[in-house]
Amino acid sequence: MLIHPDRLFPVEPAAREVARRLYAQVSDLPIVSPHGHTDPRWFAENKPFPDPATLFVIPDHYIFRMLYSQGVRLEDLGIPAKDGSPGERDPRAIWRRFASHYHLFRGTPTRLWLDHTFSTLFGFTERLSAENADTYYDRIDAALRTPEFRPRALFERFRIEAIATTESPLDPLKHHETIRQSGWTGRVVTAYRPDPVVDPEFEGFRQNLVRFGEITGCDTSTWSGYLDAHRTRRAFFRGYGATSTDHGHPTARTADLAQADAEALFRRVSTGEATPEDAELFRAQMLTEMAAMSVEDGMVMQLHPGSFRNHNDALYRRFGRDMGADIPLATDYVRALKPLLDRFGNEPNFTFILFTLDETSYSRELAPLAGHYPALKLGPAWWFFDAPEGMRRFRELTTETAGFYNTVGFNDDTRAYLSIPARHDVARRVDCAYLANLVTTHRLDEDEAHEVAYDLAYRLAKEAYKL
Repeated sequence: MLIHPDRLFPVEPAAREVARRLYAQVSDLPIVSPHGHTDPRWFAENKPFPDPATLFVIPDHYIFRMLYSQGVRLEDLGIPAKDGSPGERDPRAIWRRFASHYHLFRGTPTRLWLDHTFSTLFGFTERLSAENADTYYDRIDAALRTPEFRPRALFERFRIEAIATTESPLDPLKHHETIRQSGWTGRVVTAYRPDPVVDPEFEGFRQNLVRFGEITGCDTSTWSGYLDAHRTRRAFFRGYGATSTDHGHPTARTADLAQADAEALFRRVSTGEATPEDAELFRAQMLTEMAAMSVEDGMVMQLHPGSFRNHNDALYRRFGRDMGADIPLATDYVRALKPLLDRFGNEPNFTFILFTLDETSYSRELAPLAGHYPALKLGPAWWFFDAPEGMRRFRELTTETAGFYNTVGFNDDTRAYLSIPARHDVARRVDCAYLANLVTTHRLDEDEAHEVAYDLAYRLAKEAYKL
């Protein structure tokens, strides 16, 4: 048996029985996937995935960062370099290399997701290894050539009710337009990720501002024109189903500058005269400006701070962004968010969802903030903490202060399409296990636990993200 039916449930028999009953109620609920990095091209073109390596290994930093940490070169995993220099092009060789290192994933959430996928989608009962790598490859490759494994068919098989991709304001959203024109009824929406035009330290920032103006017809050399460009582009994204914005800042710092000071700051960052402190202050001001726009247009705002992105300079120079070298930082929220919360924390029509890579802030800062401000909600899982232990700690550290209803269900945040059902299954099991322990220690009645399990698995994400 590759996956055990009681995985992640409590060992204590009474609690395990409760967890089984709770899970039976939520296991087949539709999936709401409100934020992620799946490619809208998959759903627009609906072409077969090319091979197992391209599907599982090459796009998934959970996989290749672990292999890289053990000395496997990214070139040998088919990861393309920025200069176009060739790497491994044989997908079977990449798969064999991955399979021979599968033991590295013991005890990790990646192993849970992969084993779930291999078992439920492809019928494997034997663990992946160097010895059976070709058997795995051949069976998966054959399945990928069938209509049942095309992206839209899998969307329906996975019971995905809605999925949000993530695009830059500079993206033309042509794949979303193709989806719309196709008549397919699967709900694939975009989300507004303005980092390339709000972060002065983002590669190509000044050129991005020029392009931003060209796309919107706004004068992005001026502060007012720049803000108008955001409003214009946000409206365009809403036309393609966007209900949320997403912000990946290094810190949670916010600012509320006087207009003259904001204009002067913008002149410095837009002309290349900004200091590192100017860059941080501009990002801080833009979080407050984005919040103001969310109050105007109703888009949900998400913040993912606390990551030292692209920490490995050599990898960044050779391969570019998002190579698995984003490292958590200690993050302040109480002081950092106060300027934004002073203006908008009490707004009834504003939803601000906070994520963290610094779990020490859960009980000290995030839960008390979300347990007070009407605008704030907590996102329970982002990578590093979408492991079962991280999910359990999230519930333990936040429920006593923020409760369940100041959180927003599960956010799978994945680039690996086939891992979405596995990730939601893990989250549902962990939440059912947590609720079962509350029931068996007489802190929650079982009928209430059933309601909460449903809310965590489905309703809270759907409502928070207005999906």
